[in-house]
Amino acid sequence: MSKVNHEDIRIGTLAGMDLGPDYLRQILPHGFESFELTCWAHIGKTDIAEYATQAMDVLGDKAIVSSIGVYGNPLQDDQTAKDFETLIENVHLFGANVVCGFAGALEDRPVDESMPKYKEVFGKLAKLAEDKGVKIAFENCDMGGTWERPLYNIAHSQRAWEMMFNEVQSEAIGLEWEPCHQMVSLVDPIRNLRKWVGRVYHVHGKDATINWDIIKEDGLRSGLPTVFHRTPGFGDTNWTDVITILRLAGFKGAIDIEGWHDPVYQGELEMTGQVHGMNYLKACRGGSYVANPSTK
Repeated sequence: MSKVNHEDIRIGTLAGMDLGPDYLRQILPHGFESFELTCWAHIGKTDIAEYATQAMDVLGDKAIVSSIGVYGNPLQDDQTAKDFETLIENVHLFGANVVCGFAGALEDRPVDESMPKYKEVFGKLAKLAEDKGVKIAFENCDMGGTWERPLYNIAHSQRAWEMMFNEVQSEAIGLEWEPCHQMVSLVDPIRNLRKWVGRVYHVHGKDATINWDIIKEDGLRSGLPTVFHRTPGFGDTNWTDVITILRLAGFKGAIDIEGWHDPVYQGELEMTGQVHGMNYLKACRGGSYVANPSTK
């Protein structure tokens, strides 16, 4: 077993393309092994080919790009849908084959009524992804929406995933999974991952802390904080279990930390928290690679 095989699941972080290659240059020495490079709703003024050249030059042989993503509403915003297409066509420039984002939503109606539009938009994108050997991974974030009035993203519940995978029956479409978004809905993330691991193409390193004392005393509608988003290592999830499930299923890819959400490790403590999360996840992966003794 080689060191490369030990890193079949790499531990990295997210970086906005708008921050430029110098951001990667500054944080690379901390030990991140992979990066998801992201845009918000649109690619905007970023020249993807030029940025790819710059990013790959900075990373060299020290880290990889695991995925790239755009996080807008492709069911209501034609530009976001076009940007999905652009990323699918150009992800190979980063040495990667996963494009991440939201599935979009028709925000004035329930999730199930978005399905025809979802099929129209992602039926075409899935075919393009298949032709290019690319995977599309939907983040499982509710963005504060509900089933009746989704915001940005219908891919926030198991029920919706079942509908979506039925509407567009393509193995090119899967999930950008993280335990946090399950926990916000009080779903057991470990049970959820065991069921859906075969459709997980990228993992966000974001955890949560559930305030069960508040839930049990005041419920979900008190306005009090029932769930905190957390950096891995500070939340409730046992990431050893997560990585075990991923490995047993043959997952090869990355867990990239989605920072900027932890209520404690934020501001001047942001990178302190992220580096702790990176080291915690590496420990959950098994720590440093150790070669087996020779039997000859």
